[in-house]
Amino acid sequence: MPEQQLKTRHFGDITYDPNKVITFPQGIPGFPNCTKFLLMSGDESEDMFFWLQSVEDGDVAFTLMDVYKVLQDYDPQVDPEELIDLGEVDDNENNEKPLEIYNIVVIPEYVRQMRVNLKAPIVINTRTGLGKQIICLNEDYAIRFMIFEELERARQKLRDS
Repeated sequence: MPEQQLKTRHFGDITYDPNKVITFPQGIPGFPNCTKFLLMSGDESEDMFFWLQSVEDGDVAFTLMDVYKVLQDYDPQVDPEELIDLGEVDDNENNEKPLEIYNIVVIPEYVRQMRVNLKAPIVINTRTGLGKQIICLNEDYAIRFMIFEELERARQKLRDS
């Protein structure tokens, strides 16, 4: 399939490979008509922030975070029934699960008020190209977790090492 063009609000005109589109069959809560997205990053080996850009509406993009780079003990528990929509999720021959977990981030003008949704992670099956936002069963995970202090601690650890 040839590359396609997309005009976006935040990233200007981008070219993308349609084979890299992630499908959210149920959409994302609040955006039921947006079911096809690109997962975008700068340098995948280093980034902790990513963007989920709709290919159906160039104005819709979510900032995502790999919270494991800051909260290593993050362990969302989900009802296994919720994963059925994502297709096969068993380990492969290399003992690797195909699931990637990201969390939606809100970055307000005053960056110290940055918050991340730990309660409802975005789960992507890299084998099937399917994604879903799933509410985890953990009672102690907040919808609006203030992450800035954790980021500062992680940066300090990097400087110290």
